[in-house]
Amino acid sequence: MMWLAGGLALTALAGTVAVLRRCYIVVRVHGTSMTPTLRDGDRVLVRRVQLARVGPGDMVVIKMPPPHTHGAPPWLVKRAVAVPGDPVPTDRFPILPATDRAVPPDRLVLLGDNPTASYDSRLNGYFAADKVLGVVVRTL
Repeated sequence: MMWLAGGLALTALAGTVAVLRRCYIVVRVHGTSMTPTLRDGDRVLVRRVQLARVGPGDMVVIKMPPPHTHGAPPWLVKRAVAVPGDPVPTDRFPILPATDRAVPPDRLVLLGDNPTASYDSRLNGYFAADKVLGVVVRTL
């Protein structure tokens, strides 16, 4: 009977781990674009979320857009400056279309905490929302 209880406990544990892996992931920071908040080599816990759960000021992890993927880490960690429906901050991001009054529904405006070393919306323009992995919960 004890082996049955042990088996049930292991099954419950495996199920919990599977659910957590679908909801959370650990990502390693590469580079200095988020200093002083995050440093090269830091690991962050990321909660997978839909775009609707991302707000201005959140640190997000997003897939590196092409053509910059060659030899680069697959993920970028940036701070959301504007989300869909927010006014377009054209004063800080001149590359963004001045004709847009609001951030389009499927786009984000992102900025690194260390702008001098950051590949962000100042160079890329809008980032595609479907490339968002999630929101940084904490450093590990």
